[in-house]
Formats: sequence, C-alpha cells, structure tokens
Amino acid sequence: MLTNKGKYGLKALIHLAALPPGETAQVAEIAAQNQIPKKFLDAILLELRNAGLVRSRKGPGGGYALAKPPEEIWIGQAVRALDGPLAPIACASRTAFVSCDNCVDVVTCPVRMIMVDVRDAIAGVLDNTSLSALAARTDPLSWAYAI
Repeated sequence: MLTNKGKYGLKALIHLAALPPGETAQVAEIAAQNQIPKKFLDAILLELRNAGLVRSRKGPGGGYALAKPPEEIWIGQAVRALDGPLAPIACASRTAFVSCDNCVDVVTCPVRMIMVDVRDAIAGVLDNTSLSALAARTDPLSWAYAI
C-alpha cells in the first residue's frame, strides 16, 4: 500500500516535472499547492535527493528541481525510495526477502506465491511508468485535488 509519504512524494515530483527547464521550486510553494505539510515535505525531498531523483540549490533562486528528465524517472524508483520494497509481505520481496517464522517451505507456500504475483503486477506498472507519463495524465495544478 502506498503511504502518505509515497503519495506526497509523487505529488511533489509531478509538481517539479511541470516546471520549465532550469527553474526550481521552493518547498513552501510545493507544499502549499499540493496540500502537503511542509515539514513532512522537507524530509521527503531529502530522501528523493538522496535517491538521485531531485536536486537542490541554496540561495536566491534556489529550491528543488528534478535531477534528470522526467522521462528517465520511473515511478517504481520513487516509491521504493520513499516506501521501501513493493512486495506486500517480506517473503515476496526481491530486495528485502525475509522468510516467515512459521513457513514450512518457502518455495511451495501458496500465500507467498500469490503475493509474488501481486508484487510482480505492481512492479510491472510502476517500473514501466515514467514521471512524464504520470504527469501527462492530468493538469499538475489540479492533480493535488484529485487524490
């Protein structure tokens, strides 16, 4: 399930994708236009910066911008950076696998098998959707009110 952190992070990325090339946005502006608590957004943008998805510039004219073109940012990257693995349970994760304590056979467990299918379906959508494709689905300024 997408957390508020993940949802707000996607909203912020869409906001930044709508900026003209070379421009930056202040955290307060992004927060106000997308109804995101500013302190929470500060932490989210720091995580997105650490993941290489956004860059920041200090001083006059400073703020945040995308670190690369929106066509090169995949939604799966952003969700994983903010919310961790996509798998609904740890034993279905590719990157953070942990076997269940009460599992008899991880290879044949039907619960794990269906959760692997769920993980693969989620990853199939998120890892094949670019930020530019997501941003193109709607007007970035009205998107904040659609969720």
